[in-house]
Amino acid sequence: MDDQRDLDSYLFDRESRPRLELPERKAEGDKLELDARTEHAVTIPALDGELLAGSVFLWPELTAPPTKVTVLASATGVTRGYYAKFATYLARHGHAAVTLDYRGIGESRSGSARESNAAMHDWGELDLSGAVAWARGTFGVTQVNVVGHSVGGQLLGLLSQPEHVRRVVTVGSQSGEVRLWPAPERWRMALLMYGLIPGITKTVGYLPGALGIGEDLPPGVALEWAHWCRTRDYVVGAGGSSRREAYARLRASILAFGFDDDPYAPEAAVTALMSFYENAEVTRRQVKKREASVGHFGFFRDRFESTFWREALEFLDA
Repeated sequence: MDDQRDLDSYLFDRESRPRLELPERKAEGDKLELDARTEHAVTIPALDGELLAGSVFLWPELTAPPTKVTVLASATGVTRGYYAKFATYLARHGHAAVTLDYRGIGESRSGSARESNAAMHDWGELDLSGAVAWARGTFGVTQVNVVGHSVGGQLLGLLSQPEHVRRVVTVGSQSGEVRLWPAPERWRMALLMYGLIPGITKTVGYLPGALGIGEDLPPGVALEWAHWCRTRDYVVGAGGSSRREAYARLRASILAFGFDDDPYAPEAAVTALMSFYENAEVTRRQVKKREASVGHFGFFRDRFESTFWREALEFLDA
């Protein structure tokens, strides 16, 4: 399989995506009705009351409520459907796996992207925080796990109650500070974050996904992302001392995957992000090219079920 071609088809050819027959979403407080399906559509309230599209993956043969709950936090511009196979794998091994579309993205978007007032920090402070709270309440657990892909791993320091996170696996999550990229990639990143992304966003009123970032991004998301990337120490530097203190509040155990063939997350950038979580117990896992060809998106391909998926599962279950 050509992973890049398959990914491009998923991100940019929306009509080719598989159509899942799902039950009507359930609002907060409604009983989750289980049947023979693994995936169940739900509505997840963000902390400010914004309703987000989500899915819960539960293994149909489950005989008791799951005690292991894992929230999957998506990458920028990637909808929750991309993580369905990995979420199903977690469900098969006893987890309740929760996926969501951030505000302004996928099925959580109403209207055009230019009409959304979402900012990137909202995805962490309100959306991911809301998903963690919803998952805890729905399944009656004290703590949940989080698997964060790219920006999904960057948002953990923005959680309103990081003490409710037990274990974390990050996949290609990095500081986006352009100075961390080696030349000549650094100049390409600088061109994007100093010129193209803010310029196009201000001109057309949003950042079109057709430029190579998957879903259309609301203007506030795109402009804040570019601002963070231009700022030393990225999201932490952009938020001042209070933001740095917020990231230090996360005390979960983290397994941080990086991949030598990932152009979006060079090793130095992954390591820099982990330094923001100064009170977390971080285990770095840098996958060399000779071990596997993974890139930025390949981890969630089921060809890694017996290797990286198992490694992540064992960490989450430890």
